[in-house]
Parts: sequence; C-alpha cells; structure tokens
Amino acid sequence: MKRAKIYLLILNIIIMTGSINGQNSGLYRILTVEESGVILNKGTERAWTGKFTDHKGNGTYLCKQCGEALYRSGDKFDSNCGWPSFDDALPGAVKRIPDADGMRTEIVCSNCGGHLGHVFEGEGFTSKNIRHCVNSVSLDFAEAELERGRYETALLAGGCFWGVEYYLQKMDGVESVVSGFTGGKVKNPSYREVTTGRTGHAETVKVVFDPEKVSYEEVVKMFLEIHDPTEVDRQGPDIGNQYRSEIFYLSEKQKEVAGDLLGQLKEKGYKVATKVTKATEFYEAEDYHQDYYFNNGKMPYCHAYTSRF
Repeated sequence: MKRAKIYLLILNIIIMTGSINGQNSGLYRILTVEESGVILNKGTERAWTGKFTDHKGNGTYLCKQCGEALYRSGDKFDSNCGWPSFDDALPGAVKRIPDADGMRTEIVCSNCGGHLGHVFEGEGFTSKNIRHCVNSVSLDFAEAELERGRYETALLAGGCFWGVEYYLQKMDGVESVVSGFTGGKVKNPSYREVTTGRTGHAETVKVVFDPEKVSYEEVVKMFLEIHDPTEVDRQGPDIGNQYRSEIFYLSEKQKEVAGDLLGQLKEKGYKVATKVTKATEFYEAEDYHQDYYFNNGKMPYCHAYTSRF
C-alpha cells in the first residue's frame, strides 16, 4: 500500500512539473492521493461514495484536473449504478479509448487525458441509449452553462461568504461563485456546525472563471480589496476562526501568485493576516446562502471595495 501511494505521489509531481500527453500541465490542479489514483492511474472510486452521484444542481461539470467543460447537467440522469451518469458530453470534450481489459471503452478528458470512467451503449436508460459512467473525483462543478474551454477555480475565504460572493460575481470573466466551507476536518458540515468555530472550516467561496477573460491574479487582487486582509479571525462584526482570511491554492502557480500579492501588500506597510494554504475538500453551503444579497435585495454590511494595489 505504501509503495502504491508513493508511486501516485511521484506521478502527480510529474504531472504538475512537466507535461503529459503533449499538454503543458503547469497550471493543472494539485491532486490528492485519491484523485491521482483515479485520474492518473485509471482507478475507480467505490460505488455510491462520490459527491456527484445524486447531485441535482444546474450547470456544467468540469474536468477536476484541467478545468475543461465536459458535461451539462441536463444530460445527467439517474442510472442507479452508483456513479454519475450522462447520456451526452459537450462536443469534443471527451475522448474514447479501448480499455486495457479488452472489453470496455474508457473515456478521458480530451484536453489533459485525465481518466473519467467508461462509456456504455445499448442499455436503454435514455433515448440516446448511451451512458457515460464517470467518477465523481474526476469532476468539478460550476453553476453556469459553460461552453468548452479551460476554466480555472479559486477558493477564497474572507469573512462572511455572502459579501465575498457578491463582489466577485460582478467581475467580468467570472462564471460562477458558490458559497461554502473548506479548511477543516469535518465532512459535509452544516452552516450551524461551522458557526460554532469548532469544525476548523472557513466560510469560503468557490470561484469558477475564464482565464482568457480574467486572470487568477486579478481575481485575488479583487478579493484582497473587498475585505480587510489584516484582521485576524474576524471580518468587521463577524468574529471567529470561520471568518478568517485565507487563500486556498489549487496549483503551485496559484500559490506563487497569492504569495506575490501578499508580499506586495506587506511592502506597502499592511500587516497581512491572510494565510496561503493548500486546498482541501470544498463543501457547498445550504441553498439559502447562495446568491444571498442578489436574492434579498440587500447590500453587504461588512465588505466594501478599498483600493490597495
């Protein structure tokens, strides 16, 4: 078991620092051991354990490794097989390859070659008679109808997620912002649990953006100008470690960019409290937290824009 984990870690490092299938992968997401086992080593997650098996959101499913748009939520259906199922993919997004077992057909992301699962035909589940059986760990999700293209994700915590969400949603090139929690040890936490301050999670937003229209640097700059990055375990009237300022990086490039921006603030005399931490699992908050200010017709009470760069 130890040898297998070491092998996967080494393979993941190769992906991050070099190239695979002719693609420059310097911006690809850092994968966990579990994700590497599936995406790089063509493994399979256990049935009924994936976060997207029964997922009902409206939007687009993306490749976890590179951010390519793969499937629309309208093509997802319940096959009762234990894995997410789709009867169609975005044109050109998924490549079919004869499986090593000589019987099945493997499907991979056409952009990065990451393993997704297998495709089956003739089962009669839908009128298209096709089932893309996909591992949840191979997928990410954006609450927007996206066309093909490589999208990037940022995870940012800066106090109450309502206000951070409100300002970042207004940026050109930002396709989706979802409020949730990350950085702690508790799986699938509720908002009430997080408010106790005992889960270790921070209120965080997941930002999906088009890097052709807006850069990660621009997104993080805005983030650092709509909350106070000098406050420790609080933001305005909200106090507690769940309101801390933290940037959760998904790639080495994101880590580098975040560190550089915080360095610029320090050079300007700011006593920066913002942490830069490797990302862990992100959990979506309850529905009533999403698009909070837009749905309630109110304005953020503890976030405002202040030029700092």
